[in-house]
Amino acid sequence: MENVVLVIHLILALCLIGAVLLQRSEGGGLGMGGGGGGVMSGRAAATAMGKVTWALAIAFIGTSIALTIIAARNSADSSVLDRIGTTPPAAEESAPALPPASDLLPPTAEEAPATPRAD
Repeated sequence: MENVVLVIHLILALCLIGAVLLQRSEGGGLGMGGGGGGVMSGRAAATAMGKVTWALAIAFIGTSIALTIIAARNSADSSVLDRIGTTPPAAEESAPALPPASDLLPPTAEEAPATPRAD
């Protein structure tokens, strides 16, 4: 159920972004509010797009509330405060063993090969 609501929520978000970007700029804040012609008048198109935007926004808020309720129900049995009282897992008390010191030293003349290897 949560996945279905989440997918619908994401689709609504993308549609809402598209609806807002398709609206005509009426304020002229960017100086791009040009006139439009076409089948519908400019005012009717703005009203239709405004209604679509409002419908998408209300549906988006509805799915947000639904997702919040679902998340609250899933985490109803646990709380952050309940986890504070628990002790963390015990750390290993023994440190890992170090390699012997003889492995860290360069080889002596007796151990080193007399001629380099040919690869």
